[in-house]
Amino acid sequence: METQVKKLKEQENARDFFCVVSDAFRIIARRSSTVLGSAWAFAGALLVILVWVLTGPTFHFSDTWQLIINTATTVITFLMVFLIQNTQNRDAKAVHLKLDEMIRALKGARNQLVDLENLSDEDLKKLEKQFQRLRQKAERDGTGSRDVTPAESR
Repeated sequence: METQVKKLKEQENARDFFCVVSDAFRIIARRSSTVLGSAWAFAGALLVILVWVLTGPTFHFSDTWQLIINTATTVITFLMVFLIQNTQNRDAKAVHLKLDEMIRALKGARNQLVDLENLSDEDLKKLEKQFQRLRQKAERDGTGSRDVTPAESR
């Protein structure tokens, strides 16, 4: 019994550590994307490039001089990919949840469209074709797309 309690506490500590790391990364990613996506960050990057270019003659445009900017930009790009992806994933999830709530709440909306992002590619293509047929039928009939029911598009 004592070993089970000990194992549960270890699992809880491991989960807590993962949650702390995940939350810290989320906060850092959000703040970084705000700061690094600003005009000031762009101006700073331009300034760094300008200083690098102006120091070229001093260092005789050496391989080391070129390696400095190449290494710096590669490392920064590598790290930014993770920050940007995290921020985009969170934003996309929030938008999906908001849209799902709107679909669920609107009378007459098809609840099958809730959680659409989890459909297979084949199902998404079928649904896309259905909406294309709806649009084409509305254009042919001269009606708005709201006047055509999904059953009519088949």
